[in-house]
This record gives sequence, structure tokens and C-alpha cells, in this order.
Amino acid sequence: MNGKITVVTGGASGLGLVTARHLVKAGQSVVLVGRDATRTRAAADSLRGLAPAGSDAAPPRTYTADLEQWSQVRALAAELAADSHPVDVLINNAGAAFPRYEQTPDGVERTYALNHHAPFLLTHALLAEGALTPEARIINMSSFVEKRGKLDAADPDVTGTSWSKRFYHQINVYATSKLVSLLASRELARRLPDGMSLYNANPGMVKGTAMNSNAGGLMRLTAPLFRPFSITPDEGVQTPVWLARASPAPRPSGGFFSESQPDTPSRLALNDALARTVYIRTAAFLGLDPLTIRPSGR
Repeated sequence: MNGKITVVTGGASGLGLVTARHLVKAGQSVVLVGRDATRTRAAADSLRGLAPAGSDAAPPRTYTADLEQWSQVRALAAELAADSHPVDVLINNAGAAFPRYEQTPDGVERTYALNHHAPFLLTHALLAEGALTPEARIINMSSFVEKRGKLDAADPDVTGTSWSKRFYHQINVYATSKLVSLLASRELARRLPDGMSLYNANPGMVKGTAMNSNAGGLMRLTAPLFRPFSITPDEGVQTPVWLARASPAPRPSGGFFSESQPDTPSRLALNDALARTVYIRTAAFLGLDPLTIRPSGR
């Protein structure tokens, strides 16, 4: 897939930037999305000159958006569509784990806004804009921590606001946001147009990312305990890089992948009925029309 266009959210630093670096070195054209324009441009500058000789990859480009805010996610999709270069690979990498309960201007918990709503909304908005190629791949950065998710299967909260009424445990909130996203992705994969694929990539326990020492709160306190078992960022991005480049497209679409191969997520994440409920509720809450299920499904 050399020369194809890959959009990486959260691309100004951390795993997003490392992923972009590997893709540029493989000859892909990379678009970085970040919250801070200056930092994102500096990240793009650091990638220049890394493409292999003779590559048809375009120089790295940047967009600025705060993906916690739905209006900015929609604006990003419109800008990408107006760019007239259809997206071959969308890597929804941006994510965070916040140490205390806070709501966004849209009235949802911040962790859910960034880890679940942003990739869901951006993917649907790009589909609606016709900004994805017919064989596009959508890669959501997931986490093995989703197994700690605390979700009521009978009445799943897709906004995270229920955490305002119960003990806000940072790791559990993060885990549950990833579980909700994983469920929605499982159902979305069944509804994507033929030829498109969706994957959930688990990077593992990675050193020096915002998911541990830089997250603040409980994650910052416990990070030293896990450091001996952690892998490097270059090792952590191998799965999303493989999913972006492998030929033919890996299977299954909608699956959970670790170490560049299909993996088994939690029991709740495999609940098809719950996945449908989470998908429909999320679409309704974001004001989106659910995609129609294809006759063949997935």
C-alpha cells in the first residue's frame, strides 16, 4: 500500500508519531492530526526525508483539531474531504485517561469523548463525506485493559456520565471507554461498505506513553510497577503498522489484534447483542443515522 494516504490522529507525539514514522519509512503518505498546531507541524517536520528513495509518498501534512469536541471532529472530516485526496487508512490513535471526572462542552465524560466518540464520529463523518477509498482500512487503537471494563450489559452507558454518580476509578473508566469503543467497532464492521475493513489494535503495555506515567492520577502512581514488563514504543506500534500495510487485508474485520495477529478480547466485547445496542445508542446520541447492515454481514 505504498504511497497511499494514512491519517493518524494524536500524531504529534507518543505512539501516533512513532506509528507515522514507521509508515513514512515504508513509503506511505502520512497526515498528522493533533491538538496543538505548532507541535503537530514540528512532528511532521521530524518525518521529512525519511521516505525511501524513489517513493511516491507526499510530504507529511497536518491538521489541527481538539477531538474531545464533536464540532471539531466534524470540521476535521470536512477539511479532509475538501482536500480531495481520499483516505486509504484512518488510524484513530488519539486517546487519554483522565484522573478525575470532567465533562466536555457536549456534556459527556472526557475519556469517553476522546476514546469512543471521536473515532466513531470521525469514521462516520468521513464515510458520509465520501472521503474514504473503497478499500479503506480503519484502525482503532484499543487496549488489553478493556477486560477491566465495568459496563451494564442491560443498560450500557455510552456517554460516561454514569461515572459522576459512582466512584471514579481512572483505570476502570479508561478500560470501560475502550470496551465500549470495541463493541461499537464490532458492529460497525458489519455495516461498512464491501471492501472496507475495521480493526482494533492492542499495542500492549508500552513505556513512556500517556496511558501510564504521563496520565496523572492512579496511572502515574502505578506506572513504575509495570515498567519492567513494558515494551518500547517501536514494539508497541507493530500491530497497527502491520494492519495498515499487510496485503491482503487481514481478517477478521472488526476483530481485536495483538502482536500482529487476531486475539481474543473480553467476553463482553464478543457479545453481539450488546455490540448492536452500543452502536445504535452511540449513533443516536451523536445525531448520526446508523449505517445499514449489509446482507452478508461480517
